[in-house]
Amino acid sequence: MARGTRKTAVLKVGGVGALAALLFAGGLQLASAGENGRPATTAAAQTVNCPTVRDKLPAVPAAAAAQVERELANLDQEIARQNERLARLAVRPEGGPNFVDNAILGPLRSKRTAVLDRIEIAFNRIGAQRPDLDALAACSLNAPGVPSAVNGGAQGGSGQNGNGQNGNGNAGGQNGNAGGQNGNTGGAARTVDCPRVDLPAVPAAAAAQVRAELATLDKQIAEADARLARLAVRPEGGPAFIDNAILGPLRSKRVAALDRIEIAFNRVGAQRPDLDALATCGLN
Repeated sequence: MARGTRKTAVLKVGGVGALAALLFAGGLQLASAGENGRPATTAAAQTVNCPTVRDKLPAVPAAAAAQVERELANLDQEIARQNERLARLAVRPEGGPNFVDNAILGPLRSKRTAVLDRIEIAFNRIGAQRPDLDALAACSLNAPGVPSAVNGGAQGGSGQNGNGQNGNGNAGGQNGNAGGQNGNTGGAARTVDCPRVDLPAVPAAAAAQVRAELATLDKQIAEADARLARLAVRPEGGPAFIDNAILGPLRSKRVAALDRIEIAFNRVGAQRPDLDALATCGLN
């Protein structure tokens, strides 16, 4: 990331487990002054409030475990996607009073219904009692700044990117599918392990852009975890496949998002933080 003069920013970088959450739950501290002497008016974005599923499931038969993990990752990925959209709406509002219900919560319910049905079928297919997950499809909205609850991994994951309970100020612990094989050899799915993004105080004038980029980072992790979950079900590629097809592209995407966060600080005259070291992820 090219940059002009820069002083070293004081950042706390925590090693983080896999995916954890979704949008702006207190990881950012807004500077009090607004732009051009005006009071700051930017508020934290809302996040979706969906029922957790993992803790509502009965014991998952071993023969169904990989499919169930993949679908739980899909649920978390969809939450990440919608939180990113809500973050962008906080920056650039659109639509009328029913826009969020019609364009975000309604379609999200339909997608969750399909995923939950596939989880039920995974039980039924191997002769286990089919759980009734219908009541877990509908989501609402959290108050601004409240994190989304997510499903986490099979053995309990860490927070992500300061999101919510432990991550980028976004939400809950998600997709911490600890253990397993190499991600492309079957068994329990692995998850990406990305550095937490802890920032200095964020100027109010840059807050909306920074929130949107933190949501983008979470979405990228959710997408990578979902792909690892699919690989656990349908292995592909050789020993370097995960590095070349998942971790490498993820690093490039994170470089771009982190650079946009730095630019958001610089654009409003604040000291530009150095986030270069936070781009590379490993595997849990």
